Amino acid sequence: MSWWGKVLGGAFGFMLGGPLGALLGAAVGHHFDKGIERGAINQAFGSGGDQERVQAAFFTALFSVMGYVAKADGRVSEDEIAMARSIMQQMALDEARTRVAIDLFNQGKQADFDIDGVVEQFRREAHRRTTLLQMFMEVLLHAAYADGVMQPDEHRVLRRISEHLGFSVRQFQQLEAMVRAQRAFHAGGEGYQTARPQADLLAEAYDVLGIPTAATDAEVKKAYRRLMNQHHPDKLVAKGLPEEMIKLATEKTQEIKAAYETINKARGKK
Repeated sequence: MSWWGKVLGGAFGFMLGGPLGALLGAAVGHHFDKGIERGAINQAFGSGGDQERVQAAFFTALFSVMGYVAKADGRVSEDEIAMARSIMQQMALDEARTRVAIDLFNQGKQADFDIDGVVEQFRREAHRRTTLLQMFMEVLLHAAYADGVMQPDEHRVLRRISEHLGFSVRQFQQLEAMVRAQRAFHAGGEGYQTARPQADLLAEAYDVLGIPTAATDAEVKKAYRRLMNQHHPDKLVAKGLPEEMIKLATEKTQEIKAAYETINKARGKK
């Protein structure tokens, strides 16, 4: 059974506990009023770190923290709301899951939202799965850049979240640079890219891979393989990425591949 199926069975609100369980329970509402015994829940879902449990934690933390980040600069812009809805559409959420995601986003906007508790619990649930935590931060960064500009308050909040998840300042800066480059590289689609100065496109391609323009061919290939491995959809799902986010992960691998091909073409390689 999927993590969502088990949520509808009434178990995750009890099993997760803490701020994530409270958020998900409030969002799903009456589905948790089933009176399931804790022993039965533990038997059915096992111990912490199980794939479906981590998937539920990821989904809950992502949309609630996204709401918190969007409100960090004092107001939630139309672009930020559109980005959240775009992510929901890319995940092909049905009506019920969309309502839950929107409710989680709105809970994150509230003044009493427990950002430290939510991030800390998500970090524990993820069990130091770095690639999963990195994907979490990448989606948040994309959402923060939805209106084209990272506001200082948003930047400060995201830095704090990344540090809580175990990323160094340098790692956060690298992730931010990669996300900016991905957005610029992807902007407007292929037709737009071909009309842009090749020097700009090439510089962004190097940034997508997180390497300097002076990198050797071997370093380019190593960076490409590392990023493809980190964003491999099946591997991410196995680590706890919700199945609904496979399309997002796939799009990221396509952008990484396009950047790699752009660099190789500029270097006269096939």
